[in-house]
Amino acid sequence: MMQSLGQEALVSMVSHLIFIIITWRVLQGLNLDPLIRKGRVFEANVLLIFLTITIGTSVSRFFLDFLKWSQQMTFLF
Repeated sequence: MMQSLGQEALVSMVSHLIFIIITWRVLQGLNLDPLIRKGRVFEANVLLIFLTITIGTSVSRFFLDFLKWSQQMTFLF
């Protein structure tokens, strides 16, 4: 039981990190320079980090939920 919880925690952490990295790479590919005010680069970078974490964890949570739901489908029959 405890080992299963540990494995689930590890999979969740790795999934979140992978999707955060993917999101960071995607957002770096966007040209956001016209949206940034002069002298506000630090604030723009912090916003980009927060957006990356938010989007990455949301996508990761979706995939983890979908995986869990697909495993629970065996209990239908």
